[in-house]
Amino acid sequence: WKVQILCGDKCHLLAFRRLYRSFCTSHAAIIFASFSSRSTSSSRISGFKAFWRMVFFRSVSALSRLRSRVGQQSSLSNSVRWIQMQSSTELDLKSQLQELIPEQQDRLKKLKSEHGKVQLGNITVDMVIGGMRGMTGLLWETSLLDPEEGIRFRGLSIPECQKVLPAAQSGGEPLPEGLLWLLLTGKVPSKEQVEALSKDLANRAAVPDYVYNAIDALPATAHPMTQFASGVMALQVQSEFQKAYESGIHKSKFWEPTYEDSLNLIARVPVVAAYVYRRMYKNGNSIPSDKSLDYGANFSHMLGFDDEKMKELMRLYITIHSDHEGGNVSAHTGHLVGSALSDPYLSFAAALNGLAGPLHGLANQEVLLWIKSVVEECGENISKEQLKEYVWKTLNSGKVVPGYGHGVLRKTDPRYECQREFALKHLPDDPLFQLVSKLYEVVPPVLTELGKVKNPWPNVDAHSGVLLNHYGLTEARYYTVLFGVSRSLGICSQLIWDRALGLALERPKSVTMDWLDTFCKKASSA
Repeated sequence: WKVQILCGDKCHLLAFRRLYRSFCTSHAAIIFASFSSRSTSSSRISGFKAFWRMVFFRSVSALSRLRSRVGQQSSLSNSVRWIQMQSSTELDLKSQLQELIPEQQDRLKKLKSEHGKVQLGNITVDMVIGGMRGMTGLLWETSLLDPEEGIRFRGLSIPECQKVLPAAQSGGEPLPEGLLWLLLTGKVPSKEQVEALSKDLANRAAVPDYVYNAIDALPATAHPMTQFASGVMALQVQSEFQKAYESGIHKSKFWEPTYEDSLNLIARVPVVAAYVYRRMYKNGNSIPSDKSLDYGANFSHMLGFDDEKMKELMRLYITIHSDHEGGNVSAHTGHLVGSALSDPYLSFAAALNGLAGPLHGLANQEVLLWIKSVVEECGENISKEQLKEYVWKTLNSGKVVPGYGHGVLRKTDPRYECQREFALKHLPDDPLFQLVSKLYEVVPPVLTELGKVKNPWPNVDAHSGVLLNHYGLTEARYYTVLFGVSRSLGICSQLIWDRALGLALERPKSVTMDWLDTFCKKASSA
């Protein structure tokens, strides 16, 4: 079936493939169409922006009726972009996956059989010795990072997720449970589906005492990530995948115990993380989980922060930090270890150890410490000129300005932008936020002048610490743990699909410098 949409004198055609399995029960499909502004030749369509919500009901034999609703705002474009479809009211996430997996398995088989020999690019010596940057070599279904647009979760940008994913309150930040549903199914969930998933996670969140004992065996002064990763390793004792594998489960069913482990892990990591925080900074007075709260709000509660705005911040933080395609250290590590059929606990613990590195997740604590050093040396009311001098001082000492630049992005990180919007809405007068705003104006020109940076723009780490600090979570050493809790959603979602699709053990070829010398000499003389 096809739908024709008229925008002024422009005609747009949306063709949607029938989804037989989803529609056969006569459930509703909700399609969100977004109109994004580009240059227009017609003045009649240049001043509006429209969001269409179309609801299709189809019986077993045919499409029975169509309802459409048009809401017009500013800036209508002459192009229509499909955002997302929700085609089932099934509340059970696992049942949704059982329907989706055979279709995706067939799709992968077709890709391999029809296009298995298609080349995706050329590998250069720079790529081999430069951390494999720019080398396409991983299958990662849950998100894709575009150098200009930033991250897309199953095709949706962060602003689009903020519009279409269910929130705890009208106009609020997306619930992380909704993003988890999206990452796993590729579909925007209903409010009821998110509520069901939230309850499921709450019921899985019990942490055995031996996990706390394992953490308590470490010095209270140990880095929070060391304690957190140790707690995750202790959780592995309850791995359903390990038990099933040792019992001889068929490989076609690997995804099912992986699913159980993954949801159990996602449910329990906030409890473990909060225990580490209270142990280190609040004299060990832990706060029990509250099953009536959603995932982000409950994590905030267990940390000891019950301010509603802090709960909103935690929902936003978890959502935007959840996934960033598969090439970053933590995601790649989780995928790599999982490819050996290590269970999700082992895989995620390994990912956390990668996340703890200064060049990856530890950067978010470095940003706040650096910003505070600016305040200590120059004061809160530092001028832009003074700030520029301090930035040059940092660079000339052989250090980097933390929170700026990215290995893939070539523009301001959308995750930075949405945090900035949150700050403008909730804490516009915060002195550290105002300093961050000045840095946004000062640092990129300095880095551009330096001439050695491909991306002079701020990344996600440039802003998160200031927001957390404002609401009382001032312990910068702990910030990477928050990152780790968030990243569980993306890594575990992909691990489920790794097993569902039967992805192979990762085993790239390595070479020596002698081999490179010989190869390059032969190539030059050819």
